[in-house]
Amino acid sequence: MAGWNHTGVKEFLLVGLTENPNLQIPLFLLFTLIYFTTLAGNWGMIMLIWLNAQLHTPMYFFLSNLSFCDICYSTVFAPKMLVNFLSKHKSSTFSGCVLQSFFFAVYVTTEGILLSMMAYDRYVAIANPLLYRVIMTQRVCIQMVLASYLGGLINSLTHTIGLLKLDFCGPNIVNHYFCDIPPLLRLSCSDAHNNEILLLIFSGVIAMFTFTIIMVSYTCIILAIQRIRSAEGRRKAFSTCASHLTAVTLFYGSVTFSYIQPSSQYSLEQEKVSAVFYTLVIPMLNPLIYSLRNKDVKDAAKRSIWWKRT
Repeated sequence: MAGWNHTGVKEFLLVGLTENPNLQIPLFLLFTLIYFTTLAGNWGMIMLIWLNAQLHTPMYFFLSNLSFCDICYSTVFAPKMLVNFLSKHKSSTFSGCVLQSFFFAVYVTTEGILLSMMAYDRYVAIANPLLYRVIMTQRVCIQMVLASYLGGLINSLTHTIGLLKLDFCGPNIVNHYFCDIPPLLRLSCSDAHNNEILLLIFSGVIAMFTFTIIMVSYTCIILAIQRIRSAEGRRKAFSTCASHLTAVTLFYGSVTFSYIQPSSQYSLEQEKVSAVFYTLVIPMLNPLIYSLRNKDVKDAAKRSIWWKRT
C-alpha cells in the first residue's frame, strides 16, 4: 500500500535496563514483586469499591477506573520485561514493538486525563457539596471516563499511524527496556521530522490541558477551603485531596523529568530510571496512596475483613 511501511526490519533488539549479566536475576525478582504487588493492590481496590456500597460515589468510580488503567498500564511493560531479564536474546517483533508503543500511548494519556478529571471531581465536592450529586451524576462520570480513554486512543492512533508510514531498513537496537516512540523514530530510515513535530504538539496540548484543569481545580479548592470557618472542616476538606495530590505529583513529576529536560542534560540512564518509576512503580503505589491516606477505604477494608471472618 503506497505511503505505508516498507521495512526490512523484522524485529527490534532491546538493550533493557542494564547489560550487566549479574543484575538480571536480582532485577527479575524485584520487578516480579513490583508487578504482582501492582496486580494485587489494584484488583483489590476495584473489588473493595465494587463490594462496598459506601464507596459507590463519583470519587471512587474514578479511582476504580484509575486502578484498572494502572493494571493495563503495567501489563504493557512488565511481562515482556520479565521475560527479557531471563533471555539472552532480548528482542521484540516489529508488530509487537508497534503494539507496545500503541498501548503505552493509550494508557499514559488516559491516566493523565483521568487524574485531571479526578481533580475537577474534588473541586465540585469541596466547593459545591450540596450540589455534588446533582452535578456529578453517574452519566456525567461515565462520559468523563470515556472521554479520557477516547483522548488516549486518538493520541495513540495518531502516532502509531505515523510510525507505520516510516521505513525501517537498518539499525534495530532500541536502547531502552520497552518500545517507546522517540527511540523508534530515531531508528527510522525515513524523515521522521513530521512525526516528531506531531509528538511535540500532541504531548504539549495534552499536558497543558490536563495541567490547567488540575491547577485551576486546586486553586479553586484552596479558595473554597479558606472560606470554611472551622479548623476541623478545613482539615477534613484538605484530607480528601491529599491522596490525589500525591498521585498527581508523582505521575507528572516523573513524566516531566523523563521527557522535558534540556538536551545538554539528557541522560538515557536517568530517563530509563524515570520511565521505570512512572510505568511500573507508580501503578504499584497508587492503591497504597489511596488506601493509607483515606479513612473511607480503610474502614471498608476493615468491614470486608470482618465480614470474611464471620
